[in-house]
Amino acid sequence: MHVERFEFNMLGVNTYVAFDETTREAVVIDAGCYYERERNILENYLTENNLKLIHLLNTHLHFDHIFGNGFVYARYGLKPEANAGDEDWLKGAVERTRMFGLVFPGETVEIGSYLQDGDIVRFGNCELHCLSVPGHSRGSLAFYAPKDQVVFTGDALFFGSIGRTDLPGGNYDELIDSLHEKLLVLPEDTIVYPGHGEATTIGHEKHYNYYLA
Repeated sequence: MHVERFEFNMLGVNTYVAFDETTREAVVIDAGCYYERERNILENYLTENNLKLIHLLNTHLHFDHIFGNGFVYARYGLKPEANAGDEDWLKGAVERTRMFGLVFPGETVEIGSYLQDGDIVRFGNCELHCLSVPGHSRGSLAFYAPKDQVVFTGDALFFGSIGRTDLPGGNYDELIDSLHEKLLVLPEDTIVYPGHGEATTIGHEKHYNYYLA
């Protein structure tokens, strides 16, 4: 599996393209592209690398992580795949974006497929296992590729930090439990690709993350 990271929009969301290098089948995780130039960057990368996009995945449905869902749906016909626990955030995305002094780009796109803990998303020879990690939001998911030893954690786990829990649906104790039960049990050399900021590893966070001591 090849993983490419793009940092999009004014809130610095990490949008990932992961693809199977043999079949060229690909997924986009957290399409945060807000500006036209960002949409062009994503489209050009997919085109120039001859990728066939077959899944649009969301770790959670906070507005900054779904800014680009409308573009992906319009261009590639893919609706987001996410957990039902975050549908309230999807329904209120336009209003909540406005509350932060921003304008939501275009229309929101309804969930096309519901993902739950234990589901497996396949593309080419690659597999992403869905791990439920509520706490940052009710429907937060991580996507774990055991064969490739990478995990996409959304806003649950960051380099040296964890997700905020003061937004509607957030719960600090629940997040800590999620991290210990679902993520810290993964092999320590697993690469962590978070929703914001730089990559890390499970081992580093297990041993040095202040919140997980």
